[in-house]
Amino acid sequence: MDDRPADDPAATRPGVDSPYRALLDALPQRRREAMVDGVRTAVFEYGPEDGPAIVFVHGFRGDHHGLEPVAAHLPGFRVLVPDLPGFGSSDALPHATIDAYAAWLRAFVAAEAPALGGRRPAVLGHSFGSIVVAHAAAQASDGTVLEADRIILVNPIATPALAGANTFGSLLALGYYRAAAALPERAGLAVLGAPPIVRGMSVFMAKTRDKALLRWIHDQHDRYFSRYASRQSVLEAFDASIRHTVGEVAGRIAQPVQLIAADRDDITPLAHQHRLRALFPDARLAVLTGVGHLVHYEQPAQAARVIRRFLAEPAATDGS
Repeated sequence: MDDRPADDPAATRPGVDSPYRALLDALPQRRREAMVDGVRTAVFEYGPEDGPAIVFVHGFRGDHHGLEPVAAHLPGFRVLVPDLPGFGSSDALPHATIDAYAAWLRAFVAAEAPALGGRRPAVLGHSFGSIVVAHAAAQASDGTVLEADRIILVNPIATPALAGANTFGSLLALGYYRAAAALPERAGLAVLGAPPIVRGMSVFMAKTRDKALLRWIHDQHDRYFSRYASRQSVLEAFDASIRHTVGEVAGRIAQPVQLIAADRDDITPLAHQHRLRALFPDARLAVLTGVGHLVHYEQPAQAARVIRRFLAEPAATDGS
């Protein structure tokens, strides 16, 4: 069953002006749909069709809008942002396990290959998207791999949510999502989209002292945090997000990896990001200061500079 509202919330009421709107509006933009691994997937593109390609994978309960500020700071690149299955305008997976998300992402990148002229894209994941990208990049049991040139993980999830300091909060959140899924439809939807809860999550993650930027961040969460296919898909995605990390597959990722962490990230402490970097065969870590788990909203220009520098690195050669 599709529990999404019939109208996009962004189209039904005036919003807060984006500080990145002028940059975003200057980019060519395209929207289309594709069948990916049996899932109808909404795909949003930014930048020239002949530019070097980057696939962006957004985080839990978000959609493509969340990564638009980073795309806005990468003119000249072709940025492809699919809505994850079950979120935004994409249909849900039959069962939203981490392996199913990883298989879907491998299929998406493979399906885009002909349009990219044989060039393998870079693939970026933010937060829960970092887990999806990492598991897709690690070779699957059937031998399939993510056909990506390089991997970029923003606010990567390095700490198991059900272990350590975050255990109690994660269990509370899991109970919240399970209760919302068990309630009658109307009550469950009201619990999931309750404004105090959505705002509380936004306040917890935001670190900026810029009042105008903070208003926009809260407005973004108000608009897009409750755009999902069903309550069950939200529960399954949350379950996947708290039971898996990037670190559990880091050693099996062959591509060069760029980690972009934040010194005030309450989801994954910085010390864990340094330990995560050491788990990859080939990784580097950039730490942004004065920001937490919302790098894509608060410091997209700084993140874009790191991305450009990483993608400009010469490719390694055999014997190097």
